[in-house]
Amino acid sequence: MSELQLVPVYTGPPDAFPASPELPEGVKTVTWKDEPGCMVDFNLDVVYDERDGETLHLQILLPIEGMMMMGEMPDKKYPLIVYVPGSAWRKQTPKIFLSRIARICERGYAVAVVEYRPSDVAGFPAQAEDAKTAVRFMRKNAEKYRIDPDKVALYGDSSGGHTVVMAGITGDGLLDNGTYSEFSSEANCIVNCFGPTDVSKMNYYPSMMDHTGADAPEGMLLGGVNVLEHPDLAEKASPMHYLSRDKAIPPMLILHGDQDWAVPFNQSVRLYEKMREFDKDVVMYKLLGGSHGFGGFNSVEARDTILQFVAKHIG
Repeated sequence: MSELQLVPVYTGPPDAFPASPELPEGVKTVTWKDEPGCMVDFNLDVVYDERDGETLHLQILLPIEGMMMMGEMPDKKYPLIVYVPGSAWRKQTPKIFLSRIARICERGYAVAVVEYRPSDVAGFPAQAEDAKTAVRFMRKNAEKYRIDPDKVALYGDSSGGHTVVMAGITGDGLLDNGTYSEFSSEANCIVNCFGPTDVSKMNYYPSMMDHTGADAPEGMLLGGVNVLEHPDLAEKASPMHYLSRDKAIPPMLILHGDQDWAVPFNQSVRLYEKMREFDKDVVMYKLLGGSHGFGGFNSVEARDTILQFVAKHIG
């Protein structure tokens, strides 16, 4: 038997590594094409604040591309999406959204999933304050998490949509607890999926929920009071209250299903029309047959619509 001759160690790029010519009898070949995307690094339960007896966490998802899987970390910064999942402003379960959010991270975005204070611990504006604190925390740790602090999008659904709209349109200064105040909480754009926008008007349109009682989600948001009996509190907790022609507002994408049984479709219509009235940059999509977070919101079409909007504003 002749000795095997060692070959030189290959030093070229991985994608040009020579193909093996071996093909034993019976072995089948497969041609393939990669789907767009990359691997994801999960940084779970990162504490970003402690307030009102609550320890608040972020679930941080980071793209892992190419040679990064072999420990090489190129000098690359990723645009950041700060995502606030809905929960009717009650206690969230952020980790159940991670598989869906990972599909966004795979497309080259760092994503921070925000846990806010629930309404039975702290009512409005605690949730918007927490979202802003999360943005500032991520900017403070931009180098650690390889994010571009100048490219930040806010994205939320249901009560999370309300939260990111409120945080995004008020920016630095209003509704703010000042944590990490040396960093900005402002965003380049906002994605609002079926979030409440005018709290006192929700029961005037079809829904399968009560939106006015003290125990209703909106009542709890206001501190456990009847919404219609406290119009001043309802107004302050409604994003519509903070819009004006003179105020700069980040570009906004709105998505809402026409069969939403929890947050009436009209809530998004109201915000869209007010934004247009004030000549703000806003795009709205009506998902035919879309329910409250389902019936279209897990579709490729919805995800691509969101990512195309985000890419336009933060790359």
